[in-house]
Parts: sequence; structure tokens; C-alpha cells
Amino acid sequence: MIRIILLINILVWANAALGQTAPLTYDRIHLSASANAEVANDILVAELYAFQEGQDAAALTNEVNAAIAWALELAKKSKAIKVQTLGYQTQPVYRNKRLDGWRVRQSLRLESIEPEQLAKLIGPLQERLRLQSVSYAISPARQREAEDALMVEALAAFRARAGLVRDELGAAAYRLVELRVDGGGPRPMPRAAVAMEMRAAAAPPALEPGTRDVRVTVNGTIELERR
Repeated sequence: MIRIILLINILVWANAALGQTAPLTYDRIHLSASANAEVANDILVAELYAFQEGQDAAALTNEVNAAIAWALELAKKSKAIKVQTLGYQTQPVYRNKRLDGWRVRQSLRLESIEPEQLAKLIGPLQERLRLQSVSYAISPARQREAEDALMVEALAAFRARAGLVRDELGAAAYRLVELRVDGGGPRPMPRAAVAMEMRAAAAPPALEPGTRDVRVTVNGTIELERR
């Protein structure tokens, strides 16, 4: 009697477990399509820094602060340039395990949608700052505009592939089960790195904006309806 009750309980549990599982699906196809375009960079970004090394930490700090303040005043004269100060560092210098001096550094980030204005400013700034890197980027507005246009292309390509699968497999129609649209964005931009001490105003660097690849990918699942 005990064995019969135990067997019934096992069968009831198994039926309940099967009832909780997802229903079986058939004729589901996973597809992907993408569209990409070369988009012109329209933002110029430059990073410069003030650096001093020596024995007197207070004097070094004053020199770096003065150089950054001078650069900020110069950069803020142009409303087309966004200015941001970056990390401030004061580091001890050891030789033979003994404190031998200090290094003080602070960076300045400049960004502009008018690259010509920033390019002209980089030269004079190198009178007291060092140029760390120059790079181009795509503005958020241009990025969104490009992705919206590419999304239309990618969705059209997805529909075309779904129709091709439907026709080749002899289905009457298909319905969309799941769809995901990913804007991959531009590939990381190359950085032109420079680290050289300039004690006189330098000529503006030669710069070419170039383009970057922007891609939108559509991934989805369709379910075929048989004739």
C-alpha cells in the first residue's frame, strides 16, 4: 500500500513539473542583419598637461597651478571650446629609498565642434603646457542621426531575410517573436599621442578629421506558419 501511494505521488509531481515547462515551439528561425556607414568626425579633443619636478613641493604646485590657470583663461576666450580640468597628481620621487623630490602634474581637456578654433589654440598653449593627445570623435547629435538612418536600413534587411527564409522553406507567412536592435557605435578612435616639452609657442598641429564606421545590428526570431 505504501509503495502504491509513493508511486502515485511521483506521477502527480511529474505531471505538475511538465505542466510548468514552456510549451514546445516549432519552425522558429534566428536571424540577424546589419547596416553600417562611414560617418565624418566633427569633434576635436585635445589633452594637455602642466608638469613640474623638483625639490620644493609648494613651489612646484604654484607653478602648475599658474600654468593651468593661464591655459584656462586663454581657452575660455572661445565659446566654441569646452574646457575641463582633469586629475591633479603630486607624487614623491625616491632615489636609493630616500625622498629626493616631487612631481606635480595636472591635465586639461579641450573639446570643440569647431576643430579649426581648437587647432589654432593648441599651438599657443604649448608655450606652457605639454601636448598629450589629439583625437577626433563624432558628436552625439551626428551619432543619433547616423544610427536612426542605419536602423531603417537594418530593419529593411532583416525583413528581406525573413521573407527569403519564409519563401525558401515553403511557409505561408511568418510572425515576429523577438527583436533586438543594437547600435554598436563607432570603433574606438586612434589617439595621436605627443609628450614633448615646448618653451615657445608651437605651430598648430596638422589635423585631418577623417571618418569612423558606425554600425547598427538587428537580431531577432521569427516563427514560420505552415501552409
